[in-house]
Amino acid sequence: MNVEASAIKAAQDNLDAHTREIVQWHFSPETGSPFWLDWAKKASWDPAKEVNTFNDILRFPHFQDEWLRDLPNEIWAPKAFKGRPFNIFETGGTTGMPKQRIGWDDYKVDYSEFSDKLKDEEFPRNSYWLMMGPTGPRRLRLAIEHLANVRGCSCYFIDLDPRWVKKLISGKQFEQAKAYMDHVVDQSVTILKNRKVSALFTTPKLLEALGEKINLWDAGIRGVFCGGTTMLPQYVRFLIEEVLENRIGFQPTYGNTLMGLAASVPLTPEDKFSISYYPPQPRAVLRVVDPNNTSVLKNYDEWGRVELTTLTREFFMPRFLERDEAIRKAPRNQYAWDGVAEVRPFGAMEKNIVEGVY
Repeated sequence: MNVEASAIKAAQDNLDAHTREIVQWHFSPETGSPFWLDWAKKASWDPAKEVNTFNDILRFPHFQDEWLRDLPNEIWAPKAFKGRPFNIFETGGTTGMPKQRIGWDDYKVDYSEFSDKLKDEEFPRNSYWLMMGPTGPRRLRLAIEHLANVRGCSCYFIDLDPRWVKKLISGKQFEQAKAYMDHVVDQSVTILKNRKVSALFTTPKLLEALGEKINLWDAGIRGVFCGGTTMLPQYVRFLIEEVLENRIGFQPTYGNTLMGLAASVPLTPEDKFSISYYPPQPRAVLRVVDPNNTSVLKNYDEWGRVELTTLTREFFMPRFLERDEAIRKAPRNQYAWDGVAEVRPFGAMEKNIVEGVY
């Protein structure tokens, strides 16, 4: 569905206003975060006064992931949150120090909004969920439980350490990796056989593995919320038609600890099983850029590297280059801003990427 020009302009105006507000917040001595206040002292310009539109974000350099690995967490805490203990969420870290993002309520905002996009017949209220995915230090663990709770549901969890799976695969210990995944799947089957569960969160590969062990419809599953990186169109078709038998709701998302989650638009025949995702603008903005000149935006339906800007009172992260590439998609349905499609690891066509359970 095409989006009217007036809606696109209204979304852009809203983004510009939100950008001004968030930048002023993080660069104000009264409310700002120590990292950005210190950054501004060394800069040749004043973001609090000179950022008027989202395009002015291009004046910032790319945000460096080393800052989230090496610097103490408290320098990211806005002064307005002083005295409030924060959650510490991790991402990455298969080898070396993981990136860490602190937060308070952003994940609740993201997932409460996402709940409104779910159909009650696919994700029934006052029922039970099963999360079969990364828990531990990840934001996703709290986010899925919050999503279930918002819908009046409680949630079962299966422990999963994706770092261990990646380490096994990188070390060519494929039998061990398969044994670990079987262990995770077997625990999930046990829950599904002994408890009433109607909704499932998992990754694409684990969904396939679970579907080989148990008929999900017969087990009571009516909706699957699927997160992960690479889902090629032919694999999406396999999951929908073979694993979910064209009768279980499928809600794929593209998300991470630094962005939140980008919801997908319902597939139409014209999509040919190519999933398009739209970020939770204005809190997060995705640009698909030329990898060799990141100031250049790719045209619609062209491949490029994904650049993320996060704009909340809790966290400001300008122009972070994700380790993903995607197709830039035009505004569509209720989303009056750009989206991304067929997300995969950056450089996936040139080199072998280890994705583990994703």
